[in-house]
Amino acid sequence: MKIGFIGLGIMGRPMALNLKNAGHDLIVPDRASLPEDIRAAARVAATPKAVAAGSEFLILMVPDTPDVGAVLFGEDGAAEGLQKGSLVIDMSSISPIETKEYARKINEKGCDYLDAPVSGGEVGAKQGSLTIMVGGPDAAFARARPLFDVLGKNITHVGSENGAGQVCKVANQIIVALNIQAVSEALVFASKAGADPARVRAALMGGFASSRILEVHAERMINGTFNPGFKIRLHEKDLNLALSSAKALSLSLPNTAIAQQLLSSCIAHGGAELDHSALILATEGLAAHSIRDIKQ
Repeated sequence: MKIGFIGLGIMGRPMALNLKNAGHDLIVPDRASLPEDIRAAARVAATPKAVAAGSEFLILMVPDTPDVGAVLFGEDGAAEGLQKGSLVIDMSSISPIETKEYARKINEKGCDYLDAPVSGGEVGAKQGSLTIMVGGPDAAFARARPLFDVLGKNITHVGSENGAGQVCKVANQIIVALNIQAVSEALVFASKAGADPARVRAALMGGFASSRILEVHAERMINGTFNPGFKIRLHEKDLNLALSSAKALSLSLPNTAIAQQLLSSCIAHGGAELDHSALILATEGLAAHSIRDIKQ
């Protein structure tokens, strides 16, 4: 298949390479920072419009709602180059409300649209084991399924209306953020009380508190290794989407609001580009205590 791919960052790059390795033709937009392995693997086009013109499928993996809008509908945007019958697959994490509007505009051009945000971080992107949450028409989902099978393992068609995938991703980000917050508070509590946080983590991994966050992110917290798999600024953006959507629904999400404030605090202190496990830095700041200061 001829696949245009726009958004070649931490997750987009390995996703695009997985599609190439599966035998598909890859088309990407040119830029000064284009990774050399992508440049060697793909046909490089000048603009998003040109990428779309040569593609049967157009995949987007960009940071935020305005970025999707700019790629699709900005100057030399991809929407101008789409051929009738093309399928746009937005795998970014963006506003469910704006997603519906973007889909409507793409549908008017005789093309289909799927919102298919992902979870699993850089590791899942490299391994092709992402969780993919899809919203959009049944026929479009069936058409895209072979591509999703290359990129992920847990693939769910959440609903036939556009926006359903993004709603599911927002829910995912709420759960992940609150789990990170819970693990952060537990480790700071244990350390402040004099226990070795590494041994506490090991003990909890065998009980009901065990989770993927405790397994992976708690280890990062204990070691202080916050090189990004998923950046704090992006998770804070996702919680902003949750809170703005909740406001539109007249819904209160008090714990989500607290997690968003802690992420905002990390950003204010220069941590925007750190991994979201670095949320513990905000909790440590409130306690005036670092779990890495005490070696048992």
